[in-house]
Amino acid sequence: MDSVLRIGSENVGDFRTDFVRQSAALKHRPALVLNADYRPLSYYPLSLWPWQDAVKAAWLNRVDIIAEYDEVARSPSMEIRIPSVVVLRDFVKPQKKVAFTRFNLFLRDEFSCQYCGTTGDLTFDHVVPRASGGITSWKNVVAACSRCNLHKGSKSLHRSGLSLRKPPRQPAAEQLRNMGRKFPPNYLHASWLDFLYWDAELDA
Repeated sequence: MDSVLRIGSENVGDFRTDFVRQSAALKHRPALVLNADYRPLSYYPLSLWPWQDAVKAAWLNRVDIIAEYDEVARSPSMEIRIPSVVVLRDFVKPQKKVAFTRFNLFLRDEFSCQYCGTTGDLTFDHVVPRASGGITSWKNVVAACSRCNLHKGSKSLHRSGLSLRKPPRQPAAEQLRNMGRKFPPNYLHASWLDFLYWDAELDA
């Protein structure tokens, strides 16, 4: 027998586009949101909506439902199977410019220290220290573990004896989106998998 989730009396005009970030929210039947080209709007965080938002979007004809959960949502006037994958009817043009934020910088550096490669206890380091005129920019700031950051201090890269694993650069938006593929959430519904990596380049 199908499980039943009740649709409340929220205003259907209250249509949110925030992506689900909290792991606890993944237990409540989120829907994978695809752009009109059938690619996720975002890989990290994965573009997910709470099931209520997916139902509202379908009711407003803003999305097409292409996969569903077994659960059914019911109200006094309608019944709908909970969407697990929805695709936008109108194409959302991806942003071309990448904001210089803590999250995006960590994502560019794959959440690892750019000196030793460790993935724990991360902070930031100015490759050319600010005391020496170094600026806070994509090309001069890298993710660094606390140990390497403390060791380097205000010394130059040469004097510290450290070396960068790769030169810091400003990432293109598409590069950053593809980087997000490497960090899938802890929970992936089976109906999402065909839409997450179908366009990934195959290994030779």
